[in-house]
Amino acid sequence: MLKIISLCLILSILMAAASAAKISEVTVTVKEGYINLPAGKIWYRIAGADKEGIPLVVLHGGPAFPHDYLSSLEAISDERPVVFYDQLGCGNSDRPSDMSLYSVEYFVEELEQICSALDLKEIHILGQGWGNMLAVDYMLARKPDNVVSLIFASPCLSSSRFIEDQKVYLAELPEDLQKIIKESEGAGNFTSPEYQKAMNTYYKLHVCRIDPWPDCVNKSFEKIGQPLYEYMWGPSEFTVTGILKDYERAERLKEITVPTLFTCGRYDEVPPSSAEYYQSMMPVAEMAVFEDASHHHHLEKNEEYIKVLRDFLRRIETGKK
Repeated sequence: MLKIISLCLILSILMAAASAAKISEVTVTVKEGYINLPAGKIWYRIAGADKEGIPLVVLHGGPAFPHDYLSSLEAISDERPVVFYDQLGCGNSDRPSDMSLYSVEYFVEELEQICSALDLKEIHILGQGWGNMLAVDYMLARKPDNVVSLIFASPCLSSSRFIEDQKVYLAELPEDLQKIIKESEGAGNFTSPEYQKAMNTYYKLHVCRIDPWPDCVNKSFEKIGQPLYEYMWGPSEFTVTGILKDYERAERLKEITVPTLFTCGRYDEVPPSSAEYYQSMMPVAEMAVFEDASHHHHLEKNEEYIKVLRDFLRRIETGKK
């Protein structure tokens, strides 16, 4: 009798556990495809395509560093669509070799065309790295009335300030690495093993501190549009020679009045002091700094980041009603 009771109890526990697991299981509807634009095909992915929440449109960094490293943001697709796309020139999208096609103005138009093609009404926009430049210029140039909020993750909104921040970080590296970087960049030698090793040291301090790097980061590096990165930014993070070298929007941030969340890591390429400076220029903005994290703090502190992101979006939407 005791054996039968014990067996029944075990079966009951297993059935309850299975039922709980089934209830907690979240099915995410994903939609992928291409949008044909005049300059080429743009790949997109919508996670949570069937959800009713206000969509989050994600703008990747680089320039030309495709969406893969931001895929962890799909965590919030249980309550809203999360829209990723690879900008022209990188990732899964077409890569025209004619550099004259590419400009900030082009990418602003590209963003607007994608939102139109996907029939996105109200949206939140999350930019990371260069994606923040794109988001700011989209807001300033198009003045959209359907953007509910902005999230600026590691924002570079002043190229001159970014360059000065990197000089500070460079001076903190061991002297032998400083010498290699300065000599290599002075000679225009960006491919030597010594230079690459020095840059990897910098990356592991200020770009992604997870060791080894997550697969999603490696995938983005594998699919980077290097010619476009060099055309728009330059041969390295320290040497800015591209069309973004004169990008300065800090003084115009006051023109953007939608609620904005700034985020950065304590050791970010965009240090807290710069993120706080940009925050101070905006009428309605708040900030979150993630300790022991860097440029990819959304990965290094993933659970904390997702919690902060969810909370911000929910508060904004609750206040909007």
